[in-house]
Amino acid sequence: MPELPEVEAARRALQAHCVGRRIARCAVADDAKVVVAAAGRAAFERAMVGRTIVAARRRGKNLWLQLDAPPFPSFQFGMAGAIYIKGIPVTNYKRSVVNSEEEWPSKHSKFFAELDDGLEFSFTDKRRFARVRLFEDPETLPPISELGPDALFEPMSVDSFLDSLGRKKIGIKALLLDQSFISGIGNWIADEVLYQSRIHPLQIASNLPRESCEALHQSIEEVVKYAVEVDADMDRFPKEWLFHHRWGKKPGKVDGKKIEFITAGGRVNHCLRAATAKTGWNPVQQNDIRGRER
Repeated sequence: MPELPEVEAARRALQAHCVGRRIARCAVADDAKVVVAAAGRAAFERAMVGRTIVAARRRGKNLWLQLDAPPFPSFQFGMAGAIYIKGIPVTNYKRSVVNSEEEWPSKHSKFFAELDDGLEFSFTDKRRFARVRLFEDPETLPPISELGPDALFEPMSVDSFLDSLGRKKIGIKALLLDQSFISGIGNWIADEVLYQSRIHPLQIASNLPRESCEALHQSIEEVVKYAVEVDADMDRFPKEWLFHHRWGKKPGKVDGKKIEFITAGGRVNHCLRAATAKTGWNPVQQNDIRGRER
């Protein structure tokens, strides 16, 4: 957390409420781990003041503000980064950590801006794995330049997806977490799409049969689009989704099957005991595996 839907919800909120407005005041935190400011904090803040926000952009789990002139502030959300706009609800995702009703701006704010009409917004990160940077051209520099196609904006065709999987001799969960392969998919989305397509997280990507690859391709498209459509509001996710059962490593069951906790790709994975065979589950009919809001 956060993943593509959560970052996209933040982008849409900034796009809707901040575009066309000038930054009147800016404050970045004295936190060198999170705020990357080669020229210093004061220079970072001066570069923002007086600039007009032209657009809010996103690729994968990275967001940046396009201003009327460079440099542009970029936000890599890490494990708990979040955007808050004062007086305007923005989706609070699971484990976003910061309570939006705390003091304003939060003591965990890493980037704060007041716009010319008085609107204020902040990027916060309590766990300090996020990164705030200034870029002349974010899309041409790491980490954004190293990202694979965006899972929402640049979906692979089925044929391209199958061809790519056929050349990857690593576990499918590890591959999905590789942002140079597809950008925007993190731990919860990977668990969800593998669950819905009945594929074990440790299954080698190149060994997947075509029908499993097609089911996975469809699951990625459906899960990402649905989560984005509901602004990453977890309370609106279909109750059949694994998402509701995967947090905290607590014992539980889905459809009568025990949830297993295994490690793949350096991350804890959540799958059902019925899926632990090396060959994975066989694909089942779409109506059986894809949840819908009820």
